[in-house]
Amino acid sequence: METYMILLVVWWVLLGVLLTGIGAMVGMDMGVGTLLRYVGRTDAERRVALNVIGPHWDGNQVWFILGGGAIFAAWPLVYATAFSGFYIVMLLLLWSMILRPLGFEYRSKLPSPVWRGVWDTALFLSGLLPMVVFGAAIGNVLQGVPFHFDWRLTSFYTGSFLWLFNPFAVLCGLMSVALAVYMGGSCLASGAEDPVGARARRAAIAGGLAALVIFTVAGFWVSTMEGFKLVAGPDPGVPQTPLHQQVTRVPGGLLANYATHPALWLLPALVYAGLLLGALAHAIRRPILAWWLGALAWIGVIGTVGAAMFPFIMPSSSNPAHSLTLWNSGSSLVTLTWMVGFVVIFMPIILWYTSWAFWVMRGKVGVKHVETSDHAY
Repeated sequence: METYMILLVVWWVLLGVLLTGIGAMVGMDMGVGTLLRYVGRTDAERRVALNVIGPHWDGNQVWFILGGGAIFAAWPLVYATAFSGFYIVMLLLLWSMILRPLGFEYRSKLPSPVWRGVWDTALFLSGLLPMVVFGAAIGNVLQGVPFHFDWRLTSFYTGSFLWLFNPFAVLCGLMSVALAVYMGGSCLASGAEDPVGARARRAAIAGGLAALVIFTVAGFWVSTMEGFKLVAGPDPGVPQTPLHQQVTRVPGGLLANYATHPALWLLPALVYAGLLLGALAHAIRRPILAWWLGALAWIGVIGTVGAAMFPFIMPSSSNPAHSLTLWNSGSSLVTLTWMVGFVVIFMPIILWYTSWAFWVMRGKVGVKHVETSDHAY
């Protein structure tokens, strides 16, 4: 039993790592798409932006796949509940992700300005929408999701599609977009010649500062929200399900773990340090350092949320006793053990080929490159 509990905590941490990877790596791609019309004032300049991220965007999508796969395998009850409750939103996310590769592949097939303008809009929407959904999902989970179970552990979502975009969720969505703009701008500032690189640098600074403002507002908002407290769980000999626990809602409960463990305040401090130092790094023309500082900020954001919610993964606002925690929604010991083995093998491979791809494609892309290359986007 002790080994199983340790594996649950390990996979809770790994889930945070995967969410951070989505924010930093996929967010970088989405940020480039969101900034496409701003950094590129002409068709050639937009092609420069696309060719900076072009060799990497499809490889970065592995973090989306890993995130969904990890939730499916490690937290099957969370996967079933979330994907059924957020079904329409997931479809929107899926359609936008399908639209994105089409934009990369088909944009430059015809020289027509109208044709390319349509795909530019598609790339903008497919960059903006996923990050709004990503942030809004985190905001909804912080507040609690309206669902409950019957005696068969069949979940019933009692909210609406519009409820998912409540004010706090929208604020979190804007935070996600601002960080994506920062990461995408940092990528373009390091990989594109001026004037595209200069515009991207200004956009990254603006996105980072906007993210800081939104993060601060969200922090004060969270301090007034009710959190969830696990009062009692199932007895040791009883199956660990959401049907045998007691959960209450506590005003200011999302800060309870911070009051108990003050060292956790280092996590939100990482957000401020990462983005402020990142803006400074951009000001002194160090875009690669600025990108890594943005990744540090993402670690702080995901860590801040995780520390506030622990041990909850998906709390229920309509029936708090049915909330999903680390202890009642994990997979079997055998599954978690095998998955750790896969992580040990494949995570270094992913990090290696990602680093190798960026090293091989290092350098700056300019207008002359895309005009003379037969393989440019």
